[in-house]
Amino acid sequence: MSRRSGILEFAVLGLLRESPMHGYELRKRLNTSLGIFRAFSYGTLYPCLKTLVASGWLIEEPGSAPEEALAASLAGRRAKIVYRLTAEGKEHFEELLSHAGPDAWEDEHFAARFAFFGQTEREVRMRVLEGRRSRLEERLEKMRGSLARTRERLDDYTLELQRHGMESVEREVRWLNELIESERAGRDRRGSAGPEDSAERSGAPGPSDGAGPRPFHDTDHTDGLPRPGGAATAEGSPSRRPHTPDPSDGRTK
Repeated sequence: MSRRSGILEFAVLGLLRESPMHGYELRKRLNTSLGIFRAFSYGTLYPCLKTLVASGWLIEEPGSAPEEALAASLAGRRAKIVYRLTAEGKEHFEELLSHAGPDAWEDEHFAARFAFFGQTEREVRMRVLEGRRSRLEERLEKMRGSLARTRERLDDYTLELQRHGMESVEREVRWLNELIESERAGRDRRGSAGPEDSAERSGAPGPSDGAGPRPFHDTDHTDGLPRPGGAATAEGSPSRRPHTPDPSDGRTK
């Protein structure tokens, strides 16, 4: 199995874990939610679906009423087939989610893995993020070394292209640093038991509720992407409107 087909199978299983879909819906979701698959065609997707069905990870179901399927057949049209994740398929996808090795740090695989971080355990997310950062830092060091060696031989446009590539990698490293700090902040809050936790759950500001990145919620959601935590004030505490007594309240003097 090629790396790219493996990524596609992973993404298909992840999307079908949310809900059953037919081929057109799957391709649309791959195009809109996971842009890395925009070059994929039906000719690539359907063999992948057939492979997953043969492996027992998906089942095919009619996507329309029997009479509509018969009418489509008589008209020479292909009846819609809905693909549903099996229990074995869900177990296989969860096993894939637990992998955090070097393959998960590569460009295309990382994008697919990140799209399903909302379904991934926190410790696995941390290993993938840190591995991706390490991989990019290695790439950045090589790019800087190469630029230093060849700078004098490059024309202005090639030099600017090299700089642009370096800046893109540097931006992603900064983004990864923010994500990692956000994940650590969430883990630290969940790992410490005390008044701060009770205050945070109740909505009241706690002593440790300081400024900094807000963690992602560990909730399942429809598009597989993590959602940022709640809004905070500049001091890091939830914004609260002061209570103003009602003059008509008889208890107010």
